[in-house]
Amino acid sequence: MATRGVLRIYLGAAPGVGKTYAALAEAHRRIERGTDVVVGFVETHGRAATARLVEDLEVVPRRTATYRGSTFEEFDVDATLRRRPEVAIVDELAHTNVPGSPNEKRWQDIDDLLSAGIDVISTVNIQHLESLNDVVASITGVPQRETVPDEVVRRADQVELADMAPEALRRRMVHGNIYPPGKIDAALSNYFRVGNLTALRELALLWLADKVEAQLSKYRHDKDIDATWESRERVVVALSGGVEGDTLIRRASRIAARSGGADLKAVYVTGGDGLALSKHTNHLARQRSLVESMGGTFHEVIGDDVPDALLEFARGVNATQLVLGASRRGRLARLFAQGVGVTTSARSGSIDVHLVPHERVATGRRVRANKPVLSRRRRVAAYLMTVFGLPLLIAALRPFGEDLSLSSVILVVLTAIMAIALTGGVMPALLAAVGGFILMNLFFTTPYHTLVVSDREQLFALFVFVLLAIAGATLVNLSARRARAAARAAAEAHTLAGLAGSVLRGGNRLPDLLEQLRSTFTLSSVTFFERDEGTAGPDERHDPKAWRVVAAAGSTRCASPGDADVDIPIGDDLALALSGRTLEAADRRIVEAFAVHAAAALRQNRLTEQASTVRRLSETDKMRTALLAAVSHDLRTPLASAKASLAGLRDRHGRYSAAQRDELLETADESLNRLDRLVSNLLDMSRLQADSLGVHRVPIGFEEAVPPALEELGPEARDVRLSIPDDLPVVSADPGLLERILVNVIGNALRFSPEDEPPLVTASAHGGLVELRVIDSGPGVSGEDQDLIFTPFQRLGDRDTTSGVGLGLALSRGLAEAMGGTLTVEQTPGGGLTMVLALPDGSAPSRKETM
Repeated sequence: MATRGVLRIYLGAAPGVGKTYAALAEAHRRIERGTDVVVGFVETHGRAATARLVEDLEVVPRRTATYRGSTFEEFDVDATLRRRPEVAIVDELAHTNVPGSPNEKRWQDIDDLLSAGIDVISTVNIQHLESLNDVVASITGVPQRETVPDEVVRRADQVELADMAPEALRRRMVHGNIYPPGKIDAALSNYFRVGNLTALRELALLWLADKVEAQLSKYRHDKDIDATWESRERVVVALSGGVEGDTLIRRASRIAARSGGADLKAVYVTGGDGLALSKHTNHLARQRSLVESMGGTFHEVIGDDVPDALLEFARGVNATQLVLGASRRGRLARLFAQGVGVTTSARSGSIDVHLVPHERVATGRRVRANKPVLSRRRRVAAYLMTVFGLPLLIAALRPFGEDLSLSSVILVVLTAIMAIALTGGVMPALLAAVGGFILMNLFFTTPYHTLVVSDREQLFALFVFVLLAIAGATLVNLSARRARAAARAAAEAHTLAGLAGSVLRGGNRLPDLLEQLRSTFTLSSVTFFERDEGTAGPDERHDPKAWRVVAAAGSTRCASPGDADVDIPIGDDLALALSGRTLEAADRRIVEAFAVHAAAALRQNRLTEQASTVRRLSETDKMRTALLAAVSHDLRTPLASAKASLAGLRDRHGRYSAAQRDELLETADESLNRLDRLVSNLLDMSRLQADSLGVHRVPIGFEEAVPPALEELGPEARDVRLSIPDDLPVVSADPGLLERILVNVIGNALRFSPEDEPPLVTASAHGGLVELRVIDSGPGVSGEDQDLIFTPFQRLGDRDTTSGVGLGLALSRGLAEAMGGTLTVEQTPGGGLTMVLALPDGSAPSRKETM
């Protein structure tokens, strides 16, 4: 049986990145080393550089196939198998063969070659992977009909990324190295936009990184490698649920930062039954947030042996360093057990272990006795069964004493004791075991009615009975305890999962959070308080004047935290007050987790409000300053020009000819028109700032809106090139505002375009939007200045006051957003600037809106 061939795939983010070129270059290198290489199938797409690489290679003739009256050329897998080269170049892995071919897909043809022992070099783009097909379609708006299963590419022996920066790829497109000239503009405006190419590139890099990680893990597993490979620093910090976890996390974060940005992972070990060992759920909730704020991740693992569980997790993630807190055990306790830190260090092997001192070192405390598992009613019932039921059972068995052996009586009594254990737990069952021992000794062993047992075998049976009764009662009690703890843990997990889910969904609204807490614990009300400034001290907790209500849920709200059934302080200035019932300690831990999240939500809301206020004030201040500068300088220029022209027209001495007077009139008219446009822009900008601009949206086509804008721009707009498709959908826009945008944008392009290459206006539709592009070949704008061109009164160093005060593009963006659209900027390939106006499809009915 032939050895299976090796599959090498060149993976690309988009067409034109050089996958086929790289595959052919690889073929030339192998031929130079003496390898027998043939081209099974290569599609050059008319690219001259790719075609030149094929010229010197042996090409297997393609087979022809006829389908529905048309003839197609396909890869001839049978001819390649007969030729039997060492390596075959087979392009386009995801290609679908013509119906009637031996295989439906080209990757199946390649699999036939691999099975025959032929090495194959192939190519595929990231958009053709089956798992990413819908993602790519949502990004680009172009669904891919030809796909290949991810597993086919993952099984490849070698996958190499054919990479190229989006800007470089667009330059290749402009130079005609990818598509013919007739398709370039459409491709640049749609699929080959910078955003699309960047997203596709990221998808390709992430997918390949996952494959590399999987290959490394598989290699380590196949070779039974347990040792840590320091391919990348990974720091794991072990948490116990105590307050010292904050110190450990910060120390681990500093260690990760000093290691060049290493991965940070926090791990918490629960018991083997999956139940939480720590009572400090609120500490863990806060520490999870702390870890995530530092760019780390939080993990929870199960294990009875904490050191083994920690090391198993650390080795599983290929960690290089492990951070633990120094032992909280006292000196006497350390004589009997070394503690987690020392034991983990001894077993760590190649993993570096850091034992970090903290404020709780050597402060271990005695664990409190557990609360009774069963209810008081059940325990009372079990005691009654022991005191009254057990003697009645013995009395019922007494008449059959001669017919029943002692073993039979022991089995009956033992069954009753198990029932008592199930009802009331271990203590009633132990009492029943002792009582049963005495009663059976009195009535079923000789001599009767005495505690003396003459038969040693009977005495042994009674002692075995007692041992079995005690063991059975203990096991039943332990099972009940575990069942109750498991039910509580499941309820806590469900509650915390709901809380975490609200965080992931962006549920940060305080009233919703408090309502969730109230309904979870069936409370009458939940009130979130904040202390007023100038008050302090615990005595103020009952003073309503010292607190104000931030948010509340329920009907009967508390006047102050001290009036509630449960008062949960959150730091010095916040408190959560619960009314309706008193909570158990375990319930209180969950409530504390809610409280921590409520405080975080309050801080987040306030930070958002402050940022919004500061941003509005800053923008208003900038607008005021710029407006004053415009009024003091730029408004005076057209006013002075118009005033001078009018002064010349008033001359009565005949110093001006008729032609000169016409010129003065034209100058005055032009200056006043410019002044009118400037004042209108200033007024519209102020309305936008005040959210009071009236917008009347109706369906309108770009082919209707562009000509009036060109007419308003005057003779200089006659040379603007138009390329608007006839079947372009209408947009939903205000006709007057749309014309203002087009005048500003096209006028800006005319101002900076060379005379021999006027601007191009083109349009396209995809993804529910209709986009109009105004493309110029002027000097362009650097990347860092692209957002500045939309800043009011900004001309990027242009001091020509005849070009306006820099309001046009800022106003145009505001008007576009007021109509539900966007105005963005792109670099024109080859130099220049492209303004992109995107407006929603106008198929919806018209409506009036006031901003």
